[in-house]
Amino acid sequence: MSILVLAEHDNARLKSATLNAVAAAEKIGGDIHVLVAGKGAQAAADAAAKLTGVAKVLLADDAGYEHQLPEAMAALIAETVKNGYSHVLAPATSAGKNVLPRAAALLDMQPISDILSVESADTFTRPIYAGNAIATVQSADAVKVVTVRTTAFEATAATNSAPVESIAAVADPALSSFVSAELTKSERPELTSARIVISGGRGMQSGDNFPMLEALADKLGAAVG
Repeated sequence: MSILVLAEHDNARLKSATLNAVAAAEKIGGDIHVLVAGKGAQAAADAAAKLTGVAKVLLADDAGYEHQLPEAMAALIAETVKNGYSHVLAPATSAGKNVLPRAAALLDMQPISDILSVESADTFTRPIYAGNAIATVQSADAVKVVTVRTTAFEATAATNSAPVESIAAVADPALSSFVSAELTKSERPELTSARIVISGGRGMQSGDNFPMLEALADKLGAAVG
């Protein structure tokens, strides 16, 4: 049984959500391969190779993956899975939730989203009814396509030295193109990886009062949701 974990990175650094996804893969058991797709992403691949439990890192270093467009990434995953993977995992972040359903469609498999625990290789728990109930889901699909709630799994350690193998890019489906990005820099942690999240709603009464939340978040080292 082999598991493919999609790495999240910015072409230079591995994002912490990947560590949680690898931890979930360890619960399933089997050889864990991490897929790093990007441009000039060798440093991210080297960081992935240090994660405990990882047997191999697959590096698709190509200009077509510089911005990790979901259609291009899904096509790469679908082609890579042909090498005999039983599971495909990604963090349940905006990027993971954008890519994996597309990959599942190409594979003709039913994705399982936002898992909270691994009961066995084919059985997982996930929230339903806006988190008010927990469902146990068993999949009979040949390839289990799964997104992982990062806060439900402790990040794996970096005590490994796995090999990094280069793989070829696949044909770009050319369904989307990168235009521009507007990034907001913040000292606060990312919402998907923060241990403390502060949110406000009607109780704040007015948008003018939201700076109070931001001031509290800064003191606690929290994310604002």
